[in-house]
Amino acid sequence: MKIYFVSDVHLGAPALNNNREREMLFARWLDDISADATELYLLGDIFDFWWEYKKVVPRGFTRILGRIANLTDRGIPVHFFTGNHDLWVFDYLPAETGVILHKDEFITTINGKRFFLAHGDGLDATDTGYLKLKKIFTNRRLQWWFSRLHPNFALHVAHQWSKKSRTSKMGLEKEFKVKNEGMFRFAAEFSAKEQIDYFIFGHRHQTANVDINERSKFILLGDWIKRFTYGVFDGENFELKKYDGLA
Repeated sequence: MKIYFVSDVHLGAPALNNNREREMLFARWLDDISADATELYLLGDIFDFWWEYKKVVPRGFTRILGRIANLTDRGIPVHFFTGNHDLWVFDYLPAETGVILHKDEFITTINGKRFFLAHGDGLDATDTGYLKLKKIFTNRRLQWWFSRLHPNFALHVAHQWSKKSRTSKMGLEKEFKVKNEGMFRFAAEFSAKEQIDYFIFGHRHQTANVDINERSKFILLGDWIKRFTYGVFDGENFELKKYDGLA
């Protein structure tokens, strides 16, 4: 049994100049894990931006979509969690690639272990600014108006927003202390009410594998911008790994 977990690949990020190399590397990783994967969890922000019109989908990513479809065609469940960058997944991606779509957190049992899985955005109750922004992004009326824009203009606006946001944050990251994280506090409070063995999140572009208490672990999966990390559960233990397939 090999269950794989990955997040924050940010394919097509306009602020980055190595998108093709990162896409090729991620495709290679998908090829490698296809040999022994029994399940795959894509925990959000796989795409830096994703929007589905009724007749138009974002250009690119054919290597990745093809490899995901190949996994699901072979009967390997692939779970796709929407993140804050690719939350506008509707019916195309599940229908075309066969992924199981999750727009909220998901609790599941794997080989007797309880997993709480989510991208992680919105779990920090103190991040009121982002929570308000997420309400705007998920507003059905505003989504309808956005879908009326011409795709060239709409994707240009989205990519400029993403580029500006990422550029403005470069070099401003404070010292990372996992137990100060809002997601960690959420997990600690949740584990006091319900038994969970593993809380696994993305979103923060940091790696962590720490104990919440004697029963629960808190996992951050890192990213595929600088870290190229992923998680794997072999039925008994969970491990964070770095992909070294750089040749």
